[in-house]
Amino acid sequence: MRVQDRTPLIPDRVPRQEASVAPSTLGNREDRTSPMARPGRILIIEDHTLLRAGLKALLTQGGEFEVVGEFDNGRDAIRAVGALVPDLILMDLSMPGIDGIEAIAEIRQRQPATRILVLTIHRAEEYVHASLRAGANGYVLKSASHDELRVAIRSVLDGKTYLSPDVSAGVVNGYLGKGSETASSPWSLLTHREREVLKLVAEGHSNRGIAQFLCLSVKTVEKHRSNVMRKLDLHNAATLTAYAIERGLVVSRNT
Repeated sequence: MRVQDRTPLIPDRVPRQEASVAPSTLGNREDRTSPMARPGRILIIEDHTLLRAGLKALLTQGGEFEVVGEFDNGRDAIRAVGALVPDLILMDLSMPGIDGIEAIAEIRQRQPATRILVLTIHRAEEYVHASLRAGANGYVLKSASHDELRVAIRSVLDGKTYLSPDVSAGVVNGYLGKGSETASSPWSLLTHREREVLKLVAEGHSNRGIAQFLCLSVKTVEKHRSNVMRKLDLHNAATLTAYAIERGLVVSRNT
């Protein structure tokens, strides 16, 4: 019996979780391991340099997968995806500038055949729902084992939808109508653009800087910012920043 490698991907950031693999994903475990199969072309979008390097080293072992590109932000990846034509994108959700969910939606429009697998620390149902609505084909937590990540990639490449066991029950409950609190939360009222503006405010950008970054007018940014504050019932940049840190949109400078 082969013992699976249970080493978590980022043990210093996320508490280790013993991940189990959904039985339905194991049937095609060897589909892409044939010597005659073309390696799956993978694009990594992750803003942490060490994790990005670790993922590349892990995925290129054995020749089953080929990493065709790496980006630390969604905006550059969106511009390059048409030229790289990956089979699958590993997508983080919390990144500088444009967030992962917005990037998923844009990539889905530009490259509909490319499969997208979210790899994130966020286990809350609202992140899973938003990712799937934007066009993601799977959702894996960064506390997953190496083996689970490989199974998730194979499953998504084979046309299936994969959800980490730690989040799948919550998603099912949400779709059965048991997740009404999530649907009515203030966060769920924000549009993708408003979330993007919130993230940039929390990162310390001025309205003018945000306008230049998003190619919007300052007046439009001010309107988005006002809507965010009204919907969240927050009244200054400090409380917006605290909220964004709590939601995992940005990382506190003190951590």
